[in-house]
Amino acid sequence: MANLRDLRIRMRAIRQTLQVTKAMNLISTSKLRKGRRLLEDTEPYFDRVQKTMFDVISSVGKIDSIFFKGFEMKGKAAGSILVNEESANSPHTAIVVITSDKGLAGGYNANIIRQVNELCEKEKNPALILIGTIGHRHYSHTSRVILETFSCHSQLPTLDYAREISDYIVSHFSLGEFNKVYIVYTHMYNTVKLVPTVLHILPLDLDKIQEELSVMGNKKRVQLDFEFIPSEKEVFNALIPIYIKGIIYGSMVESYASEQSARMTAMSEASKSAEDMLNNLQIIYNRSRQAGITQEMSEIIGGSSALNI
Repeated sequence: MANLRDLRIRMRAIRQTLQVTKAMNLISTSKLRKGRRLLEDTEPYFDRVQKTMFDVISSVGKIDSIFFKGFEMKGKAAGSILVNEESANSPHTAIVVITSDKGLAGGYNANIIRQVNELCEKEKNPALILIGTIGHRHYSHTSRVILETFSCHSQLPTLDYAREISDYIVSHFSLGEFNKVYIVYTHMYNTVKLVPTVLHILPLDLDKIQEELSVMGNKKRVQLDFEFIPSEKEVFNALIPIYIKGIIYGSMVESYASEQSARMTAMSEASKSAEDMLNNLQIIYNRSRQAGITQEMSEIIGGSSALNI
């Protein structure tokens, strides 16, 4: 027969856990509504930024700029610093990783970390730019190179956060410290389908941009003619940081909405498991209590019969 006191303690602990999971489920549901509204407002801008950049690049062709694939940096001035041959031979592949600042979100962070590890295995000299405390907590105990950590920026994103991160990326890329830049975030197809996604953002590759736009259902437009004042190079050097900021902001918004969706699902499942466990323990408790009462009654009746004899 189970110990009734131990059962009561276990049931009390499960009820307390159930209160926490239900509360977190409600909070995540509320935040998910905000995230989805923000995502719906941001997605057209996010898609339009990529489409506009492709249209502009398509009309020009090859651009003599450090932000474009095929540009030779050796012996050229990058910003105010001359990139020498030694630094150009050993730049990092920067990987921007967007995780959450809090746990209890199911496999949300684990899936991102797995995707990042696979990318690091493919790239030479990878280094991480972390957005979110969970990512920093994980990679600080590994041998991966961490360039910068932006904590608390995985919460409700703002353009100021995106500008801070994009300025860091663009400045270091301009100095020749990065030869490639990727961003790993979670793309939210719906509240159930959350997919870790790798996006190559620098240097700009016309073929890859077209491929990504084709996936989104966009087609290449032809016979585009743009006039650049004062010059193509200066226009692109001013336009690219804005483009990178838009990409990062859109990725952060999608990741925020995905995080809330994952946490809501995880807390819903945890609440259901706690309720099932509580129901099972309640049945065991009732049976044990009833067995105890029956045993006590049997002992009383047996004792009474013995006295009558």
